[in-house]
Amino acid sequence: MADRAALEELVRLQGAHVRGLKEQKASAEQIEEEVTKLLKLKAQLGQDEGKQKFVLKTPKGTRDYSPRQMAVREKVFDVIIRCFKRHGAEVIDTPVFELKETLTGKYGEDSKLIYNLKDQGGELLSLRYDLTVPFARYLAMNKLTNIKRYHIAKVYRRDNPAMTRGRYREFYQCDFDIAGQFDPMIPDAECLKIMCEILSSLQIGNFLVKVNDRRILDGMFAVCGVPDSKFRTICSSVDKLDKVSWEEVKNEMVGEKGLAPEVADRIGDYVQQHGGVSLVEQLLQDPKLSQNKQAVEGLGDLKLLFEYLILFGIDDKISFDLSLARGLDYYTGVIYEAVLLQMPTQAGEEPLGVGSIAAGGRYDGLVGMFDPKGRKVPCVGLSIGVERIFSIVEQRLEASEEKVRTTETQVLVASAQKKLLEERLKLVSELWDAGIKAELLYKKNPKLLNQLQYCEEAGIPLVAIIGEQELKDGVIKLRSVASREEVDVRREDLVEEIRRRTNQPLSTC
Repeated sequence: MADRAALEELVRLQGAHVRGLKEQKASAEQIEEEVTKLLKLKAQLGQDEGKQKFVLKTPKGTRDYSPRQMAVREKVFDVIIRCFKRHGAEVIDTPVFELKETLTGKYGEDSKLIYNLKDQGGELLSLRYDLTVPFARYLAMNKLTNIKRYHIAKVYRRDNPAMTRGRYREFYQCDFDIAGQFDPMIPDAECLKIMCEILSSLQIGNFLVKVNDRRILDGMFAVCGVPDSKFRTICSSVDKLDKVSWEEVKNEMVGEKGLAPEVADRIGDYVQQHGGVSLVEQLLQDPKLSQNKQAVEGLGDLKLLFEYLILFGIDDKISFDLSLARGLDYYTGVIYEAVLLQMPTQAGEEPLGVGSIAAGGRYDGLVGMFDPKGRKVPCVGLSIGVERIFSIVEQRLEASEEKVRTTETQVLVASAQKKLLEERLKLVSELWDAGIKAELLYKKNPKLLNQLQYCEEAGIPLVAIIGEQELKDGVIKLRSVASREEVDVRREDLVEEIRRRTNQPLSTC
């Protein structure tokens, strides 16, 4: 036991050493070497025949969801799905893992966050990092050139989790995409309209949607003097401006990425600007940008986009922001990201920094990467950051102590006397067959008080009470749990009365 304790202490110390190296941003080789030592120590520990401690926990960056949390999630998903369907989207699904080569080279510097799996019978696989690349693979594989689809599913990232801010290693994405060749900016404007509709419906606070265009960014980098080979890496630095100051971003560009200070200063003059269509028009007259073909194309499309956003009545929610970069490699045109302007500060709430709550953009070249003949299918889409939205909604509910129903039961079938189990079973079956959401307690002779108390705790609005007298009279006593009012209802009218009181439409399960 002493040897095992010493070995456990060595594992603990080596683990702390590895974590320290990661925090100090030591070289990958040094970290890998120390991780190998840690794994060897753990292997020795595993060979111990003695009883080992087993810690019951979820893996890092993941969590369980209670019925209360799932009830909140279902409401959020319902708002999102109804909006997607309102705009004519179909639904698809794809495997949770893809061939490794499908995902390789699509995410820029974020590629290191992909979960690669061990060799599975000759196929190198990775867990999906997002839903966009699998969608592009799906289009190319099925030779589709036109579809409007939504997809809600889990994705996986080896990110450093921040659970309180809604950042996990396993999380849901809710994606909507329009694939096909259409007139410029009409699908893009609809995607922004959908984003605004969903965020407004969820009532999580005031938000702003930042928009930019990768062609404007690339044109800006070119006229500022950034070498072509550094475009993507400088783009990822600019993308951090919503989290850190310009001075920190500039230091990274110059100190870590080798950009000339005067070039960084020229970039700074542009990326600190934001506004509306007037800024677009101003930049179209810019002496440098107006000479760059890519930038002029991007600015022209943004000007058209703003015209459509005005018609959709959402231009007041949109800001043209030159610092918005979106690090993913596959974007080719308009890009956008929604952020909360401020957290709702209701009594008892702590401010919660949740960052971006929705994002998306145009990616016209991604499908062509998978097509054997390189045929392109233009695409534009958006993704709702539901985990971050859940964090906000959950915190609000915790602060308000609002009761959340975790079931949809409309009525509890109860009995007032003993030896009425058979009658309760017959009645609950009739209700189920009629599409009514009903329950009964799993006891032969439950006390009426216990049955009523169960309704109070579960939030069930109605109780259908059977008694010997009710059976003789052919009625059921229907009780409102909230008001405690009771009324006799003819058995044949019971379903209709329950529907009327719970506003359930005429339908069956």
